[in-house]
Amino acid sequence: MSTTVVDNRPHVLVFPYPAQGHSLVLLDLTHQLSLRNIVITILVTPKNLPALDPLLAAHQTIKTLVLPMPPHPKLPPGIENLRDIGISKNMAMVKAMSKLHNPIIQWFESHPNPPVAIISDVFLGWTQTLADQINVRRICFFPNRVAVASVFDYCWRNIDAVSASKVVDFHDQLPDSPSFKHEHLPNIIRRYDGSDPEWLNVRDILVANSSSWGIVFNTFEALEGRFLDHLRKKMGHHRIYGVGPLNLLSIPESSDRGKPDKDFHAAAGGVDVLGWLEGCADDSVLYVCFGSQKFLKREQMKALASGLEQSKTKFIWVVKTGTTEIEMEQGYGVVPNGFEERIQGRGLVVRTWVPQLMILNHRAVWGFLSYSGWNSLMEGITAGVMLLIWPMEADHYINAKLLEEEMGVAIKVCEGDDGVPDSAELGKVIDESMRNVDGPQRVKVKELRDKTFQAVSDGGPSRKDLDELVKELRLL
Repeated sequence: MSTTVVDNRPHVLVFPYPAQGHSLVLLDLTHQLSLRNIVITILVTPKNLPALDPLLAAHQTIKTLVLPMPPHPKLPPGIENLRDIGISKNMAMVKAMSKLHNPIIQWFESHPNPPVAIISDVFLGWTQTLADQINVRRICFFPNRVAVASVFDYCWRNIDAVSASKVVDFHDQLPDSPSFKHEHLPNIIRRYDGSDPEWLNVRDILVANSSSWGIVFNTFEALEGRFLDHLRKKMGHHRIYGVGPLNLLSIPESSDRGKPDKDFHAAAGGVDVLGWLEGCADDSVLYVCFGSQKFLKREQMKALASGLEQSKTKFIWVVKTGTTEIEMEQGYGVVPNGFEERIQGRGLVVRTWVPQLMILNHRAVWGFLSYSGWNSLMEGITAGVMLLIWPMEADHYINAKLLEEEMGVAIKVCEGDDGVPDSAELGKVIDESMRNVDGPQRVKVKELRDKTFQAVSDGGPSRKDLDELVKELRLL
């Protein structure tokens, strides 16, 4: 007499968007779901598969679905991740990924135990239609703050009026009814061209997110509780989850998250970055980084270099250099001549990937000069370091408004994709921020750091939301 073992664990298809700031945190969420006995399949294209190595090593039960990267005329052959081409090609990447619709359907129909749900990135809103076709639930993963979701939804539903407005008022769309200048809205909204059929399709893809069965955010109650409550009321259901900060829930061995290759050693000019930090006094180093995609123009590089030189603080400056001939000719990411010689011993200029989380959490680091990307800000908050912000594009201004004006945990030192800081003023702000250990921003960010750990601990709001998400998946 034989018996058949029935696997009652829910099977979920996880579909990251191929951009560093989107995929890494979704993989952190996937790690937590696997720990809670959810069966996972992750969909990636071939060149993005190595990014899964730490996750797959920790969870041998996780499967992968590797599908060829669809071509698009505006994407160079061989490009499969936005970090290799920049944010300006976001629309082309969104469109290219949407061509995976039919291969996913074919995989689903042939699978002996197909998924009951799809968790996919906000830029993969077309998976809502796919989920409806195969009769499964779709959960939208939003790597940004909650307010950005509301801004996106309102703008795409009213895109013609928004495109014609210098200032966009959000009335009852957000708590306190804020307004934003048109130039401060996310790039993908500002670049919308209603005469281009591809843009009309992208609009429909992003509007579809509001029809998802649930939405998961990399945020937490103490930071955005009222925004979470507002969105739950607006959506008319409770499946709005704030499960962050997800970097506190990542795989313990994944300190090299986001590393582009296995042969990297954290070095600058032969100097071990972490070893250099070990030789620095506590709270003496400023970390400067503008993310994996952002280039600084020649004048911005000069002004930032001068500000760092005029300050009296030690620093690590991660520089992304131009890759195309035009970018190099125009001085993108070019450090001024003689700068590195003049700051030798006091600062490091690094032109490769660095372990950002390890640096931010090092005892020697007191501050973080950031471009205001949400994941970087969350990593800075969880490290409890002083935040100096320079919002440029994308969601940066919406993030900056929360952290500078509403929470009081950051100081703005410049703004704009073309903005150039006053070097003398920048140097002064850096010096004063480092020395003023009891300043309001430093005190508040340390208080907020404590709340991040409370959020993800047993009984914390993020832990409760994560457990509630798992409960809902099991009910499927």
